[in-house]
Amino acid sequence: MEKVQGEMEIERWERSEEISDAEKKVIQEIWSRVYANCEDVGVSILIRFFVNFPSAKQYFSQFKHMEDPLEMERSLQLRKHARRVMGAINTVVENLNDSEKVSSVLALVGKAHALKHKVEPIYFKKLTGVMLEVIAEEYPNDFTPEAHGAWTKMKTLIYTHVTAAYKELRRK
Repeated sequence: MEKVQGEMEIERWERSEEISDAEKKVIQEIWSRVYANCEDVGVSILIRFFVNFPSAKQYFSQFKHMEDPLEMERSLQLRKHARRVMGAINTVVENLNDSEKVSSVLALVGKAHALKHKVEPIYFKKLTGVMLEVIAEEYPNDFTPEAHGAWTKMKTLIYTHVTAAYKELRRK
C-alpha cells in the first residue's frame, strides 16, 4: 500500500552531505552510460514510480487513468516527460562542480512543480528513490557500494534543492 509521509520526514531527510570530487566522477561516469539510453531509462523510472505510487499520476492529466505499464510505455506524453526529467538530471550531473548552476536548475524545477503543477514535494523523494533503484538494476556492474553512496548523496542533493524552492515560496 502506498504511503505519503508528511513534513516531519522531509525535515529529517533533507540534510545533504557534500559530494566529494571522487563521488562526482563516479556519478558522472555512470550517468554517461545511463544518459546514452535516456528515454528508455527515463520511461522505466516513471513507470515504476507510477506503479509504486499511483497517487502521483493525479498530477498528469494525459496519463493519470493509465493502469497498464505497457500502455504507459507507449504513451508519447509519458515519453516526453521522461526525456524532460532525464534532461534536468543531466544538466545537474554535468554541472556538479558548479553549485550555483545546480541550485538554479533545481530551484526552477521546484518552483514550476510547486506553483504550476501543485505537486507535493514528497513525490520528489519517492521519484529519486525509484531512480536509484532502476539505475542500480539496469547497471549492476557499475553500481558498486561506493557508487551507491555517491548516488544516495545525489538523490539527497536533488530533493533538498527542489524542496528548498517550496519552502522559499511558503515564506513569501
